Amino acid sequence: MALRSAIIGCGGYLPPTIITNDELAARFNLDTSDEWIRERSGIRQRHLAGPEDNCSTLAAEAARRALESAGVTADEVDVLVLATATPDSAFPATAVRVQALLGMTRGFGFDVSAACTGFVYALSLADAMIRSGQARCALVIGSEVYSRILDWTDRASCVLFGDGAGAVVLRAEEGERGILSTHLHSDGRHGDILHVEGGAGSTGGTGLLRMAGREVFKHAVTKLASAVDEALEANGLSRDDVQLLVPHQANIRIIDAMGRKLGLPKDRVVVTVDRHANTSAASIPLALDEAWREGRIRPGDLVLLEAIGGGLTWGAALARF
Repeated sequence: MALRSAIIGCGGYLPPTIITNDELAARFNLDTSDEWIRERSGIRQRHLAGPEDNCSTLAAEAARRALESAGVTADEVDVLVLATATPDSAFPATAVRVQALLGMTRGFGFDVSAACTGFVYALSLADAMIRSGQARCALVIGSEVYSRILDWTDRASCVLFGDGAGAVVLRAEEGERGILSTHLHSDGRHGDILHVEGGAGSTGGTGLLRMAGREVFKHAVTKLASAVDEALEANGLSRDDVQLLVPHQANIRIIDAMGRKLGLPKDRVVVTVDRHANTSAASIPLALDEAWREGRIRPGDLVLLEAIGGGLTWGAALARF
């Protein structure tokens, strides 16, 4: 029987500082309100990193909790894949910083940059290495500190994001459970509708996030629905077979639209955007961890993950628990 990558543990970490919509508007003198933000996004609060936090420290804490959940030590991990758009530095990879924080002295680690779709990309890479026999145990993390790249004068974008990290542990197993398939896409023609100006290899730019919200929304539901149908068709499954949807937490309108397309009642769609805001690559593993801890995922459940982000990138993954 072929090997599969079973998800055997989840963990999440959110910085302790919580900022409500009203507090955010007051702190940055924004011409906005709690009602305006909630109506357009579903967000009522977000967690923001403190001066002592960075991508690697958030990631390491989420990883520790995932390892504990799985009953696995850092010494058993063969590969660490970290999805982030807000790394500690251009290099070394933030993944190796996390290795050091975990005391992980074997195996290898690297970063993946695919914006909000980053966790699905990272999961796909780790799954491929397990299926090929290159690894037997993988730690997959999404960690972001978007508060460091936001333009706090732009009310259209700065109110939408938060900081946090989530992680899962994968282990090679024979049997029915595990990641069934992953499906990745990108279209660079739309790269400018959600991007960060400048970077380590650029000759200029502010280093701040820029977003054409309406354009992103226009692409979101159609591209996500296409990726979801692709994943189900690849496995000979239908929308009725899905027990739980764990979507990228960008906007409640997009989440609700995907739930309706799948015909899922609201109690079978995981929603954290109201409390976490958009934590980019961290949003799916954070939501998955919450569902895991609340007992919403039962043995045998088919769980669907999907995300869209800057690039544009988008993708889906199906996992049997």
